[in-house]
Amino acid sequence: MSEYFSGASQNLLTVRDYLRFAVSRFYQAKLFFGHGSSDAYDEAVYLILHTLHLPIDTLAPFLDAHLTPSERSEVLNIIQRRVEQRIPAAYLTHEAFLGEYSFYVDERVIVPRSFIAELLRQQLSPWIADPEAISHVLDLCTGSGCLAILAADAFPNAMIDAVDLSLGALAVATRNVSDYELESRVKLIESDLFDKLEDRKYDLIISNPPYVDAKSVASLPQEYLHEPKLALGSGNDGLDATRLILKHAAKHLTDNGILIVEIGHNRDALEAAYPKLPFTWLDVTAGDQFVFMLHRNDLI
Repeated sequence: MSEYFSGASQNLLTVRDYLRFAVSRFYQAKLFFGHGSSDAYDEAVYLILHTLHLPIDTLAPFLDAHLTPSERSEVLNIIQRRVEQRIPAAYLTHEAFLGEYSFYVDERVIVPRSFIAELLRQQLSPWIADPEAISHVLDLCTGSGCLAILAADAFPNAMIDAVDLSLGALAVATRNVSDYELESRVKLIESDLFDKLEDRKYDLIISNPPYVDAKSVASLPQEYLHEPKLALGSGNDGLDATRLILKHAAKHLTDNGILIVEIGHNRDALEAAYPKLPFTWLDVTAGDQFVFMLHRNDLI
């Protein structure tokens, strides 16, 4: 055990003590925060409160509470694993959030962080005028099933097909779909994108596919190396999966159907590769560079 952790349980007594200790260790280790928390303090608060089975949005009443010996050991263990193994917090707690939604996650899926979630919470307004008229939705590369679940809430009359190539990811998605009691509306399908969908058509296709380019994959912080490689990289320019989606989407869209895809920082490369496609770039909290929309007729 590192010198910073050996003997700490004898010298740290309160939640405040462990919070200070965790923040110090996180800064010292130069951890990367991109899987739910934005800085060392927020992540330390979350990990400590979660480990102590306390409400994760209520810190102040517990700051001066003394920990029992077993609690000290558990809190130190999760802090140490975060520092020494660089495991993202979501994998340590098996919990990730998209807004008010919580999902089970483990290392079979990437940690949910899609901008499409913001758009679904707004029912894709104004691009979809009548959310209740949407009857069939496809979520490609569903991973944990998070976007499929949000889509089921956004479009109350829709049946959702959620596709992934990874059986491990589909096992995680199955758990989340069950937790939200959506088994009757969300169908999980093992498929490499559209391969096993035959002639099914959808009013809406959404996808947060792999889109990290080769150069960026090679320089990812260590935390990302815990995530499935299949769900991150997509060829030299990050667009391999997106190319396949653009090639086959029209076949699976209804006459008035729309396609929405997240592509990370690849807008320039995508527009250069498809200069004739009239991409509509949707506004999210990070700007208008990350999610595009196309109508079926744009793809014909």
